[in-house]
Amino acid sequence: MKSRAALAAFVALSGLALPAPAQNGQAFQPALPGYKYEFPRDYFDHPDYQTEWWYYTGNVKTPDGRRFGFELTFFRQGITRSEKKTGAWDVRDVYMAHLALSDLDGERFYRQERINRAGPGIAGANEYTGRIWNGNWSVQWKGDTQDLRAFSEQFALDLQLNSAKPPVINGKNGVSQKAEGPGRASHYISLTRLNAAGKIVLRGKEFSVKGLAWMDHEFFTQQLEANQAGWDWAGIQLENKTELMLFRIRRKDGSIDPYSAGTFVDAQGGAQQLEQKDFEMEPDGRIWTSPATEAKYPTQWKIRVPKLGLQLELTTDLREQEMTGDASISPSYWEGAVKARGTLEEKPIQGAGYLEMTGYAAGGNKKGLGAGN
Repeated sequence: MKSRAALAAFVALSGLALPAPAQNGQAFQPALPGYKYEFPRDYFDHPDYQTEWWYYTGNVKTPDGRRFGFELTFFRQGITRSEKKTGAWDVRDVYMAHLALSDLDGERFYRQERINRAGPGIAGANEYTGRIWNGNWSVQWKGDTQDLRAFSEQFALDLQLNSAKPPVINGKNGVSQKAEGPGRASHYISLTRLNAAGKIVLRGKEFSVKGLAWMDHEFFTQQLEANQAGWDWAGIQLENKTELMLFRIRRKDGSIDPYSAGTFVDAQGGAQQLEQKDFEMEPDGRIWTSPATEAKYPTQWKIRVPKLGLQLELTTDLREQEMTGDASISPSYWEGAVKARGTLEEKPIQGAGYLEMTGYAAGGNKKGLGAGN
């Protein structure tokens, strides 16, 4: 469950999407019930929809136990659906990408963002080549394997991902509804348990790593409403080979939207959809105030899913995991590695995952901090 903004068309990382404009007599298509998913086709681009993203997050560690979290995210925002032939540099879509590394034991967070037009192969997503990319940040599909590569001045990722489970379709009847009304929804796919292996290079030092990753892919045209202020999203991978995804949408009046939802994935890959009444996801007291944006993020959470007999506490060993940047490109949000501990049917259980919190920061980087630490 994500939403971003770039230029005038990247409307807000707070989640408020603009209505689908008619462009040269054509409008972008809304996400409606009854969509028929097809793989591998639906892993790639959907130009009939205005907004699309591919989200990769994961927790990995070295053989001696040093822990890292990572995020690599690709965004496509449609500007026009015109069928008129255009030059390579004309803007039909804008592509943005975010890259982050959490050195959990070194207690450092590194981040970078970029924005490009497609141009002559600069950025895009293509089923024929099996590739999603923005400059030298890319995911290359090779059969069931995804090669994830991204490079920055301070760190680099080179990971191979293999899914242990089939894709999960979140929501009901092909849509993940986010607000009242037709089209206030997304088509939402997750790969909830990706075995990850490869290397991380940090400040010139190479680390061999293994662990688990998660991929979310959404495409839509309209999603949230003006009275929805942001959301809190968690994707948790538990030690019994099950996964839990929850998102709660916050309204501007402080209430929780009834379209908040989630998905539980059992050890065999079967998905059970959760409605807002089926779970509780609440902050548990610990607050981190960003020195860059002055946003106050709750970094400790309690989760209860009574129908599963599941109770979890989410905590993080690195509270500074805020993606900050130029407010004219994207507002700031918190996205970071978390630990999960609790009980399942009164027996201890633990796991790890990622937590995302949007709509807490009023804008981008208020205090002029750089794009990396």
